[in-house]
Amino acid sequence: MTVDRDLADMMDRVLAAHGPTARPAHDPQMWWALDELGLVRLTGSPERGGSGAGWAEAGELISAAVRHAVRAPLAEHDLLACWLLEAAGLPADSAPRTVCVLDDTGTATAVPWASTAQQVVTVWSDGHGFRLADTDPDTLRITPGANMIGEPRDTVTADTTALAGRGVALPAELVEQLRLKSAMVRSLQVCAALDTVVGLVIEHTTARVQFGRPLSKFQAIQHLVADLAAEAALARAATEAALSTAIATDWSAASLGFRVATARSATGHAASVVVRNAHQAFGAIGTTVEHRLHLYTRAALAWRSEYGSVRHWDEEVSRSAVAAGASGLWPLIAD
Repeated sequence: MTVDRDLADMMDRVLAAHGPTARPAHDPQMWWALDELGLVRLTGSPERGGSGAGWAEAGELISAAVRHAVRAPLAEHDLLACWLLEAAGLPADSAPRTVCVLDDTGTATAVPWASTAQQVVTVWSDGHGFRLADTDPDTLRITPGANMIGEPRDTVTADTTALAGRGVALPAELVEQLRLKSAMVRSLQVCAALDTVVGLVIEHTTARVQFGRPLSKFQAIQHLVADLAAEAALARAATEAALSTAIATDWSAASLGFRVATARSATGHAASVVVRNAHQAFGAIGTTVEHRLHLYTRAALAWRSEYGSVRHWDEEVSRSAVAAGASGLWPLIAD
């Protein structure tokens, strides 16, 4: 996956100017500044007001936002909500959006950014298939909530009978793509957080002197750093492998579910090791609000459990491996 270096540098500089921030609510001023640069609808089709980029570029944007602790629904808006609207033949604009899938009771829990969205793309089953509506939040009951880093994670309740008249049919394969894309977004975010933590740990242990020598010269610290760097690299490799398959096949590969599950499993387990070892390497300073380490360690722990827990993705990996059988497991892995 190659991304134009000038574009990647521009995105990094722009987001650096807006972070780090730990504000829990969406910042409208920042949103419209990013919109003027074409970053809010980065992957939207040019015919519908988007910038025409792809998931590789979006991955760079998401990673830059994580590195600079910018909390905004860039992925939920562009890669999930607006993508789904375009796929369903509906218009999409730059008004902040999120997406939720309602259960049989008309409820969706832990919906990202619903309480700050101007529109909520709502998906539900009518008993025969799926339907979608671009919904005004005023017609929904939204109960605010938040994850451990203060990002809105709200409960959305809707009257699907009332929505039915405004909804359009949505193919089941798009709902499955939404599930995988949502999972991939969080995997990319966790990887960016872990990579940032690795950099902070290396910087700290190299510069911090104890007993006359840098921390990085102590063998115990070297083991901590080696383990966390290896886990972060494994998570990144699994995530990039899944994303490369998704891009190459337009999210249609038979093995894609297995690859996404593997990425989510790897990032979930890596987060445990990286966060634990990083805080051990930093000692007391790493637990303070003043130090920025927590902007990334808490984020990694929050995001790894969204759109499916670590256990959920572990079990999906296991089910795919068992289903492939002895003769199909290696082709599933190596394809």
